[in-house]
Amino acid sequence: MVKLTPDLIQQSMQYINPVRDRELDLRGYKIPTIENLGATLDQFDTIDFSDNDIRKLDGFPYLKRIKTLFFNNNRIIRISDGLEHCIPNLETLMLTGNMLQELGDLDPLIQLKSLTSLCLLQNPVSAKPQYRQYCIYRIPQLRLLDFRKIKEKERLAAAEYFKSKRGKEMAREISKKAKLQSMIGIPDKPVMTNDEKNKIREAISSASSLEEVRRLGKLLQAGHIPGGEQQENGNGAEVMEEEDDDD
Repeated sequence: MVKLTPDLIQQSMQYINPVRDRELDLRGYKIPTIENLGATLDQFDTIDFSDNDIRKLDGFPYLKRIKTLFFNNNRIIRISDGLEHCIPNLETLMLTGNMLQELGDLDPLIQLKSLTSLCLLQNPVSAKPQYRQYCIYRIPQLRLLDFRKIKEKERLAAAEYFKSKRGKEMAREISKKAKLQSMIGIPDKPVMTNDEKNKIREAISSASSLEEVRRLGKLLQAGHIPGGEQQENGNGAEVMEEEDDDD
């Protein structure tokens, strides 16, 4: 993995792209974290982060000029709140081939009022029931989703669905799951196996009390996976982890 340093930013390819925007190419360095973008001096309309190892969409300074971001083929599982304060004029966000799981994970995009084009193909979330309707309803500024133009009849159908009893119940369930995940958090491990991810999801789904959520949060923040082997803490004491619940 390569750290995103000011030197790397200065040495990377910079050019005028086919739509006449000034673009910075940061593809393929296996960068794990967004950082040091202040070194760009807000001189770019587009930054391409494709084919890296980024796990969280965060770490931006105030970049008023940015209109387009490419994050294709990363490991993104979380979109940070407050992006509207850092990249307020973002119009296009490409997230093909990432690891976003839940519809509620997309809610931080609601506040990006200039966001008109979004792509989430090849993310687990794009296979969720009512995925397209949810995006259209919750992010009404979108005009293009997964390279398909959003039609007015789709907007009306999405609004009608989420105002129905069934739609309201679904929205509440999505919100509840998003809050649980936010409370627990996800540790900053550079690589997480599918088995570890499954155990985290199972632990979140099985949590039945605030106390259990807090206990899981402490384990995860310490870098331990619920349902895994016993781990030792920094003082040599064993940390007992939660046992898997069978589905």
